[in-house]
Amino acid sequence: MKKIFHGFGVLALVLASGTASATDVGVTGDVGTTGVGLHFSVPVVQSVNARLGVNYLDYSYTGNTHNVNYEFKMKLNTFDALVDWFPFDNGFRVSGGLVYNDNQVTATGKPNSNGTYTLNGNTYQASSVGSLNGKVEFRKIAPYLGIGYGNALAKESAWHFSTDVGVLFQGSASTSLASSGCTTNAMACSQLATDVAAENAQLSDKVHNFKAYPVVRVGIGYRF
Repeated sequence: MKKIFHGFGVLALVLASGTASATDVGVTGDVGTTGVGLHFSVPVVQSVNARLGVNYLDYSYTGNTHNVNYEFKMKLNTFDALVDWFPFDNGFRVSGGLVYNDNQVTATGKPNSNGTYTLNGNTYQASSVGSLNGKVEFRKIAPYLGIGYGNALAKESAWHFSTDVGVLFQGSASTSLASSGCTTNAMACSQLATDVAAENAQLSDKVHNFKAYPVVRVGIGYRF
């Protein structure tokens, strides 16, 4: 984590190196599919700004694979290092850069109304399975490309409105699902481990298509 922040700091210094005399800083608060965010913009050259930001949100939801119900808890946690280019000398911008992507999802298996799990076609009493927990994680360094509107450093007004629409290319998700606390005999526990591995493969298939995460944000900010 420290190396990532150090790298973002170096990038910010490089981007702002041509504007050492500039005093303008734009601060934007936003909300969207990346959570609640705060971004800082500084000028680089004419029509180009550097933007650094952080986004965060926790929320829970339920879902299922073919046989198992889950309680999912998603933690959105990203750090942006972006460049905004304004090709038409107005508020329209094209944005690109790198994102430290600490988004992850934890999954807790829930037994059905009969107090059982069906894993890989085999039925187990929940009391024998113990707990069934997993995690879904993504590539930590992910490129971002998008468009938007709003220049945090526009001279016309200190206040500004901001939008972002883009894609975070986070790659294929990795899943890890395991049971703990099996209380039955060794042979049954071994079979349970095999069936949980098969269930993990199904969970992996369910999240396989989340390689590209949609980014939609709206915000308001102020130029200092």
